[in-house]
Amino acid sequence: MATGITTAAATGTAPRRPRAVPAGAGVFLLVATVPLAFRAAGADGVTPVPQLLAFLPWLPVPAGLGLALSLAARWRPGLFWAAAVLLGLAAFVRPYGGDAPVSHGPVLAHLRVLTANLEFGRATDGLLATLRREGPDLVAVQECDPLRCAAALESAGVRAAYPYRLLAGHGDAEGSAVLSRFPLTADGRVTGELAMPRAAVTVRGHRLRFQVAHPMPPLPASLDTWRTELGRLRALAASRGPEPLIVAGDFNSSQDHAAFRAVLDTGLRDSAGLAGRPRTPTWPARTTPVLGAQIDHVLVSETLHPGAARFLDLTGTDHRALLVDLELRAAR
Repeated sequence: MATGITTAAATGTAPRRPRAVPAGAGVFLLVATVPLAFRAAGADGVTPVPQLLAFLPWLPVPAGLGLALSLAARWRPGLFWAAAVLLGLAAFVRPYGGDAPVSHGPVLAHLRVLTANLEFGRATDGLLATLRREGPDLVAVQECDPLRCAAALESAGVRAAYPYRLLAGHGDAEGSAVLSRFPLTADGRVTGELAMPRAAVTVRGHRLRFQVAHPMPPLPASLDTWRTELGRLRALAASRGPEPLIVAGDFNSSQDHAAFRAVLDTGLRDSAGLAGRPRTPTWPARTTPVLGAQIDHVLVSETLHPGAARFLDLTGTDHRALLVDLELRAAR
């Protein structure tokens, strides 16, 4: 029986793919492509690029979805696009700054460093428990509020374990502290919206400088401040003298941010990266270690050698603490 209906097979034409599939693939690929382009260009850009750059190790997920949709739709440009994006992301996942110069002199001292962001002081109890359990020698505390954190650090028990300290800032987010088993003196500060004090510490007869880092986060309204404050940390690192330098804290940036890489380009090295943990997330704590960004760091100069690095969960904060064992070596 004759019929007026023709099929794609009868006419020899391929079935049409739904237009929504390539469009969806393009959206996923664009999400990965834009931050990748800025990462390759060595720039942080404007919102939402800095925020996306923090999660660059996870951008293969949208790129992979784009690849899958392109494959399903037989969209050849999408396949090439996805392959290029995935190869580009793979090139930037490796640790940055591991080739900085180091000293191979004899070991002068061992010290354990802890950095912890307490989220407005809410994790004070967790910090106190960590101090008792882990026994760090030097501690950088961020978001040390006056009512809980500062009061607890002035208690008799903490004073007995850490007789030397600096407290700076007065607000819940602004407050910072340095605790030390070794003698210290105030050594200035890095100017910022949040307190970033610095101490000169004498470790078994050897003087080093210990800087707390806590620049503003890269929110849309504070991007310029974030860049400026990371630039000040970079200036401190670039102008350092022969004395060993430790910069520890919540940098609100990862190795995929150009402003943070500029700090590493001065020759400072990321302890977690050298200890084999370059991508372990520290924020947000509720999704780590499955998903997150490593924005809490302990950066060290040439004569300080990281050994083990551990990431600790503190109840009450959106950050994981970072504990690093260091060797102080003689310069060569």
